[in-house]
Formats: sequence, C-alpha cells, structure tokens
Amino acid sequence: MLKDGQQTFRFDTFGDEAWWGDTLRLHEAIEGVKFGGIGPGISPATALSLGLKVDLDAMPASLVQQIKMGEVNLNDPAVTLALLQLNAVVGVTGHFNPNGSLKSVGIQCALCHSTVDNALAPGIGHRLDGWANRDLNVGAIIAAAPNLQPVADLLSTDQATVRKVLNSWGPGKFDAELLLDGKASRPNGKPAATLIPPAFGLAGVNLHTWTGWGSVPHWNALVANLEMRGQGNFYDSRLDDAAQFPIAATNHFGHVQSSPDLITAKLPALHLYQLSILAPEPLSSSFDHTAADRGRELFSGKAKCSTCHADPIFTEPGWNIHKASEVCLDDFQANRAPDHAYRTTPLNGLGTHTKGGFYHDGRFATLGDVVNHYDTCFNLGLTAQEKGEIVEYLKSLPERK
Repeated sequence: MLKDGQQTFRFDTFGDEAWWGDTLRLHEAIEGVKFGGIGPGISPATALSLGLKVDLDAMPASLVQQIKMGEVNLNDPAVTLALLQLNAVVGVTGHFNPNGSLKSVGIQCALCHSTVDNALAPGIGHRLDGWANRDLNVGAIIAAAPNLQPVADLLSTDQATVRKVLNSWGPGKFDAELLLDGKASRPNGKPAATLIPPAFGLAGVNLHTWTGWGSVPHWNALVANLEMRGQGNFYDSRLDDAAQFPIAATNHFGHVQSSPDLITAKLPALHLYQLSILAPEPLSSSFDHTAADRGRELFSGKAKCSTCHADPIFTEPGWNIHKASEVCLDDFQANRAPDHAYRTTPLNGLGTHTKGGFYHDGRFATLGDVVNHYDTCFNLGLTAQEKGEIVEYLKSLPERK
C-alpha cells in the first residue's frame, strides 16, 4: 500500500487531464506554436523560474552529464517536452501524440506538495515528497492556459479578470476556496490565496488545512475532485450552503459523481503514504543548540506554547482549531471554511518552508514575528533574549531522539 500510495502521490492525475489539457488547453502553452500549440512555449528555464521542479532520478545518466557540461539548451521548449516524456517534471504528466507533440497534460499531488534537493542545479534534484513547494507560481502557470472561459463562467466574470486574479497570487500560494465562494481578495485588497502547506508529519494530526475543513482523506478527496478536477466521487453537504459557498452550491460541488470513478479506490493507499512521510530533521548547524535547550523550557513554561502545540505532534490532539479572536487574528480566511476557525499549525519541519512567511497568508515574515505576535496577544512578557531562544527551539523541531 505504501508503494501504491507513493505512486498515486507522485504520478496519478485521477483523469484531470480532461480539465487541464482537453478543456483549458494548458498543454498548448507548454509546447508552443512550433509543436502545434500557441506562443513561444515553456522552456526548462521558464519552467524552473515558475517553480516547477525536475526529478534527477528520472533522467538518464547521459542527459544528466550533458546538463552538467552545459550542453543542453534550457531555453528550448523542446527540452521541456523531452523531460515530460521522461516523466521527470515533478507533478506534471504529459500525454503525447505519435508525432511527439502534446495531446494533453495533467497534474498530480506532487506538483504542490513535493520539491527537490537541488542536487544537480537549482530546481533539479532528488524528490522531497511532502515538502511545500514555496517556489511554485501556481497562479501564473494556470493563467498561461489559452482557455480560461470555463473558470470565468464559474466566477461570472471574464478571462482577463481571471488571469489578473491568478497572477496576483505569487509564488508558493494557492486559493483553494476561490471556486467555492468566489472571493478573490481580502478586505484589505490583497489576494485571498494562502500559502501551500507541507504534507509531511501528519500522523496523529486531525485537521490538516489552515482552516480545518477535515482530516487527510477528506481533503484528499476534495482536492482530487474539486481542485485538481479529477474524475471521482465526492460528498460534503456543507458546500450546499449558498450563503457561504455560492459557487459550490450552485454547481453542486458537494455531490460529485463520475463514472468511471478514478479517485476513490486510490484514497486508502494515498492516505497511508502521506501519514508515513516524516517531518525532516533540521541540520545540526541550522540552529543554536544551547539557546534551543533554553527555548524548550520556555516553550512549555513561561511562553505557554505547549498548551496548544503539544509534543510530539505540536498541535492539539483532537479538534485542533481556534476562533480567530482566540489567537488575535482577523477572521477573513477562517470564515471561508465550514467551522469559521483556524487550525493550530503543527510545527515540525518549520525550516523547510520558511519562504513566503508564516501563518496561512504569510503575514509574519519570520519566526521572530510569530513569537512577537503571541507575546503581545497573550501578554507573556517575554524578553528579547527569551524570544530568540524560543525561535531557536522552533528551528530545532523535530528534535533528534
């Protein structure tokens, strides 16, 4: 089951190429006019600049050597097609015509929730499953699709507006609720997209998104059906609430049935594989060990962090969400979810996803900013030194046993 789950996580599109390729025609933008598509095409250099990753282990040794020697033209879209034929672009599957042009393209879980270790070059390396791809500009990639009219129809707007919204997200962010409630921006005018969260260290953790929603299998089913646009079955009557989820209610997104169902049978093994992905331990050199030891005592003592972030899962065992007022936040994003609350974020492996900031929307640039927020919110009276020691402890998680 673990092997099956890994295969699903890395390579299964659940039939979503019918949406991304056949309907939105994203593959035409990838291949470019030279191969029967549109525009200049997407070269490896462009793909890497958009945060897409390349799996070093999927490439033959000869190609790896050519890249090392600078003998591969990374500005040629034809090389992108070759990498897709090798199944080397993390999270993307190309379907090809006999003449070598793209017929369609689909996406996988790994697109957003895997990265690479940059072993060969930036963006090219061995897979790191479960890591949030904070380089990935999801919005810009989708915006390149020639036909966004189906999305515009759902949002009751035009394609130009859809592209403007998508391009506003920026790297490492995605708005999973946009096609449920149609809210493209926060009250302050900033994009409503949230940071891509990691998918590791989930064993023992109940709710897994920034705002609750449901456990791993629920969110897997929702994402596979409603976000990836795969072909399966999905049920969540909460989406029938037209006041909160007008788009979802109108389009019956809480009652999806497809035949054949290409998703449901894959969910058990996918769930098991995700729960097996451990949060990576930090490098010994990445934090101050002495300060971290003092920070550990503060974490469970004066700072009261462990009240909610219980060791070793570093969130609450049980229903791990809080109302915005409990943690001194605005409730915009919380109110886009059924329980109108924020999840207590698990803290293991924080060092892997510092890019883009912290909290659901990256509002805090550093861990120090997070500690300052709680110091003010709960009147903890922490000194500057104590705050720094807590930060070092956070950087040390998960602790080496």
